Amino acid sequence: MMAGPTYPIHLKFTDVGYKVLLKRIASSTEKDILQGITGSARPGELLAVMGPSGSGKTTLLSLLGGRTTANIVQGSITYNDEPYSKSLKGRIGFVTQDDVLFAHLTVRETLTYAALLRLPRTMSRQQKEERAVNVITELGLQGCQDTIVGGSIIRGVSGGERKRVCIGNEILVNPSLLFLDEPTSGLDSTTALRIVQVLTEIAESGKTVVTTIHQPSSRLFHRFDKLILLGKGSLFYFGRASKAMSYFSSTGLSPLIAMNPAEFLVDLANGNTNDVTVPTGLEDKLQSKESGRHTTRGKLSAEDVHEYLVAAYETKFTEKKKKKILTPLPINRDLKATVCSLKRDWGANWWQQYSILFWRGLKERRHDYLSWMRITQVLAIAVILGLLWWQSNTTTLRDLEDQAGLLFFISVFWSFFPVFTAIFTFPQEREMLNKERAVDMYKLSAYFLARTTSDLPLDLFLPVIFILIVYFMAGLRLSVAHFFLSMLVVLLTVIAAQGLGLAIGASIMNIKKATTLASVTVMTFMLAGGFFVKRVPAFISWLRFLSFNYHSYRLLLKVQYDHLPPSLDVPELGDGLKEVAVMIAMAFGYRFLAYISLRRTTMPK
Repeated sequence: MMAGPTYPIHLKFTDVGYKVLLKRIASSTEKDILQGITGSARPGELLAVMGPSGSGKTTLLSLLGGRTTANIVQGSITYNDEPYSKSLKGRIGFVTQDDVLFAHLTVRETLTYAALLRLPRTMSRQQKEERAVNVITELGLQGCQDTIVGGSIIRGVSGGERKRVCIGNEILVNPSLLFLDEPTSGLDSTTALRIVQVLTEIAESGKTVVTTIHQPSSRLFHRFDKLILLGKGSLFYFGRASKAMSYFSSTGLSPLIAMNPAEFLVDLANGNTNDVTVPTGLEDKLQSKESGRHTTRGKLSAEDVHEYLVAAYETKFTEKKKKKILTPLPINRDLKATVCSLKRDWGANWWQQYSILFWRGLKERRHDYLSWMRITQVLAIAVILGLLWWQSNTTTLRDLEDQAGLLFFISVFWSFFPVFTAIFTFPQEREMLNKERAVDMYKLSAYFLARTTSDLPLDLFLPVIFILIVYFMAGLRLSVAHFFLSMLVVLLTVIAAQGLGLAIGASIMNIKKATTLASVTVMTFMLAGGFFVKRVPAFISWLRFLSFNYHSYRLLLKVQYDHLPPSLDVPELGDGLKEVAVMIAMAFGYRFLAYISLRRTTMPK
C-alpha cells in the first residue's frame, strides 16, 4: 500500500541569491554564497547540480528543499507557482550527504520504525510494516534486510546499501520532491551507478528529483535529464544534460582530448583550461593583460575563466530561460490548491510516538549499555571493593570509619558513572534528532521522555549487579529490608546523577565542553559530600545541599547505622525523608532543565 498519491510538483527558482554574515573582531562583512541562480525541474525529471567543492551546491539544495529559509537576499523559489510553506514539508524528502542512521538497528528495523512514525494514521500498523517491506524490495535491499546498518566503527551493510536505506527512509512517505546531497560520495563507480539508477526509477514514477554530485563518471552523467553547473556561487549552465557539451563548444570551449564530460565541466568551473580550446574573447583578454611580457598559451587565471563563463551564459540563455520559467504552469487549480493546503499531520499520536521511540531506543542502545567492556568494568570494581572491605564490621570506631569510606565510595561511583554516560546522550543524537524533527516524525516531548525512560532499565541493571556483589562480600548489614533500602538509595542516586548528565549535555551540546563542566561539577559535589570535610566553611556550606553525593551518603549511613548508639561518630540523620525528597526533586528538576535546553538548542516544531 502506498502512503498516498504522488502530487506532481513543478519546482522553479529564479535569480536566487544567498549571503552569509562573516563576523570579525573589528567588523563584519557579507559574503555571497549564491548569485542569481535560475532553473527548474518538473515531475519525472532528474536534475543534477554539479560543481567543484565550495561552489554552493549544498546551499542551493538546502534552499530548494526548504531547509534554509533565512538570508535569501533576492530571487524566488516556487512549487507549482506557489511559495514554500510548512504544508509542503510532508511532500518533500531530503537525503543528507552524511548517512544519519542508528548503527545497531537492522535495515528492516530502521525502515519499519520510520514507517510507523511517518506514515499517516489512516494506515494500520500492518499496512505500515508492509510499506517498509515494499520499499526494501523496491531498493533491492532484500539480501541485507536483517543485517545491522553499522557505521564507521561497527561493521554493517555496505556504503551503497546504507545510502539506499537513507533514500528508503524518505521515499517511504511517497514524496513529490526528493532532494539528495552527494548520494554517490565515497562510492565506487558501479555502486554509484546503481544509486543513480534508483533515482532515475524514482523520478520516472512521477516525482521531481534534485541531486548534487561532485564529479560523476560518464555513465552517470548521461543518466541526468537536466544539469546545473555552478562555480563560486555563479551559474555557468542550466539546461538538458545531453546538450551541455555542445553549449560550451558554442562558446569556444571544447576539450582537445577525449574526456569524461563531467570532468571537463568541473575543470571549467574550477577555471582550468588545460587541454581545452581557448575562445578568442579569452585570448584577447590574456594578450591585453600580458602585453609587453612573454606569456605562454593557456595561463589564464580562474577569475578570467569565471567571468567569461558567467557572461557567456547570460548572453546566450538567461533571459530566454527566465521568460520560459516565469511562464505560469498549465496546472489544474484544484491540484495546486491541494498541494499547497496540505496540513501537517503526525503519523502517530503522542502515546504511539512514545511507545515506538521507547522500543527503538531500547534496541539501539542495549549493545552499548550491556557491552562486555562496561560489564567487566563494573564487575571488576565491585570485586575489588569486596576484597578490600572483605567482611568488614562496625565493632570499633576505626572499623566504622573504614566501612563509612566504602559507603561514600559507592555513592561517588554511582554519581560519576551515570553522569558521564548521560552527557553523550543528546550531543551524539543531535543530527538524528534534527533530521527526524525536520520532517515532523514526532514531538520533542515524546522523544525526550522515550529517550530518558528507555535508558533507565539499562542504567539500573549494572548497579543491581554491583550491589549484589559488594554488599555481601563487604559484610554490610545482613537484613532483607536494609539490603533493599541500600539498593533503592543507589538506584535513586543513579537516576539523579543521570538527570544532571542529561541537563549538562543538552544545554551545551558539545561533548568536550560538557565533559569539562561535568568533571568540575561532580568533583565539587564529591568534596561537599560530607566525607572529606565534615566542617565546611559557612560561606560554601550551601553547596552540600545541591550535592546528590551528600544526600545519598547520608541515606546509606542512615540505612546501615541507625541502630548504633549516638556515642559513635555518626551524624544526626533524622528519618531520611528530607534526603529522599531532595533527590527525587533533583531527578525531575535536572530532567526538566534538560528538556528546556533541548527545545532551545534543537529545531523548533
